[in-house]
Amino acid sequence: MFFVNLLLLLCRFLWNCISCSVDVAVKVFSKQEYSEDVIQSFRQEVRSPVSLMKRLRHPNILLFMGAVTSPQRLCIVTEFLPRGSLFRLLQRNTSKPDWRRRVHMAVDIARGVNYLHHCNPPIIHRDLKTSNLLVDKNWTVKVGDFGLSRIKHETYLETKTGKGTPQWMAPEVLRNEPSNEKSDVYSFGVIMWELATEKIPWDTLNAMQVIGAVGFMNHRLEIPEDIDPQWASIIESCWHTDPALRPTFQELLERLKELQRRYAIQFQAARSAGGEKTQKES
Repeated sequence: MFFVNLLLLLCRFLWNCISCSVDVAVKVFSKQEYSEDVIQSFRQEVRSPVSLMKRLRHPNILLFMGAVTSPQRLCIVTEFLPRGSLFRLLQRNTSKPDWRRRVHMAVDIARGVNYLHHCNPPIIHRDLKTSNLLVDKNWTVKVGDFGLSRIKHETYLETKTGKGTPQWMAPEVLRNEPSNEKSDVYSFGVIMWELATEKIPWDTLNAMQVIGAVGFMNHRLEIPEDIDPQWASIIESCWHTDPALRPTFQELLERLKELQRRYAIQFQAARSAGGEKTQKES
């Protein structure tokens, strides 16, 4: 019955969207990954006529299109973004994005999360990481999985399966302390580190070792010396031990836009210099 309902739902979406050729993605929630309480809470959320997920509209937020909420299974339907997750893009052995594109991606992410934080009531993502950031054909980055994150309040140490991603989590979250929107800021710093290094955070440690290192020993990822000092400064500000001293996403946007302008000027200067050199050689 579940698959019949899912098929009917997908047919309805395809019928409604065929004129504009909209592709959709379906995420099925597994009881092995999420507790029954979390799934039930999310089911109630998407059924609600005033659900925040149904009302969110922003260029950098993954578009929620509907859900199947049968007793047997829960799944949600969203827009489909062909380039997949930012995590996969950064880990592929193909051509890497240049610095102008990387800072543009950072701006996209900051805009999306800033929008969530300014909703009424504010939405704290709580699970911000590159695998939850999707990229469309035009390289625009959109924030996904925010609906489940705002319901799933338990920390890594409390999860049903022990599965989680502590590599991106703020120290206070790992210690099971009260957290607010500044925990998303810490996670954004890890994403900025990934954009700069193209590496997987804490890839030599297991999950429990990350919890100990970050949550209880105040360790941070090493920032390579050859990274742009302005970029490195943004990362470090996101990783402040005191959440109150971390910047807001509005403040991060201002700093990122300044960095974006500088990269644009440098790119134009390099192009002009290259053009002049070509003319002289000819």
